[in-house]
Amino acid sequence: MDKVEIIAEAGVNHNGSLDLALQLVDAAVEAKVDIVKFQIAVPKLVVTHSAKKADYQLNNTDVNESQLEMIEQLILKDQDFDKISDYCKKRKIGFLLSAFDIISFNKLSRWKQKYCKIASGEITNFPFLREVAKAKKQIILSTGMSNIFEVENAVHELLRYGADRKNLTILHCNTEYPTPFSDVNLSAMQAIKMKLGIRVGYSDHTLGSEVPIAAVALGAKLIEKHLTLDRSLNGPDHKASMEPEEFKIMVSSIRNIEKSIGNGIKKPSKSEIKNINIARKSIVALNSIKKGEIYNDKNICPKRPGNGISPIHWDKVIGGKAKKDYKEDELIEW
Repeated sequence: MDKVEIIAEAGVNHNGSLDLALQLVDAAVEAKVDIVKFQIAVPKLVVTHSAKKADYQLNNTDVNESQLEMIEQLILKDQDFDKISDYCKKRKIGFLLSAFDIISFNKLSRWKQKYCKIASGEITNFPFLREVAKAKKQIILSTGMSNIFEVENAVHELLRYGADRKNLTILHCNTEYPTPFSDVNLSAMQAIKMKLGIRVGYSDHTLGSEVPIAAVALGAKLIEKHLTLDRSLNGPDHKASMEPEEFKIMVSSIRNIEKSIGNGIKKPSKSEIKNINIARKSIVALNSIKKGEIYNDKNICPKRPGNGISPIHWDKVIGGKAKKDYKEDELIEW
């Protein structure tokens, strides 16, 4: 099976500091993720001056600043992303930027990236979707706050403007930070896959690692999770993010689950073949049996080991004649 890709969403958890951003790259490398992702935007093209903050943003940032003011403090410069991209190459980890406006998206060719990532808030932004589709790249589409019809419409728009279905990955997502477990609805990820026949994954905002691990068990091919250096830092996303050591454990757990899924063929595994003769049973003499004696349930029974006649053949053995004398516990022969 294809390896599950894991994205550490550094997002804006660098708090506008290049030094913190590079430390987040280090943390992602240490956790053995595949890609570390940041966000790029022209704030005035993303929100109006009067746009309100979400509740989780109000709880974790200055209540007196607007959403625009908050975002302006959290955006890195293009030159910073040049340095982060170069550092990712040096540390041998994938680098990804998600854009929130067309001007920022058109800059992405400056940094070679495997994917174009579309955030949940852009799923109804058709002008933006069309620009992404025209780039003819692999696309990750997050689907927080949307219903299945909006997901279908977004996919249709992407395909209409040049995207290739086989290059799409749809992430089930909930945009509440943190997401209550009762609102996760992982079954919706499977429903998206069945409905659209497109590779699916999961973008997680719950606390802890149980849900992304479960998502992999349910078929997610890509996992995205917020990474922070310290949840106590000021900023909108830190409280719902995972610290480095936790992230490392989550990645290891996902890799174990990934191995455990297997190929779906039910057969003895390499590790357990040696146990077959030890744990299964054979038909043996329950007590001494004389040659010519008729086998019955009083003189034979199944016992370990399993290297004789299997009790699956019990009905064929019962009623037959012993071809020789048997001692107690001796394997019966055909």
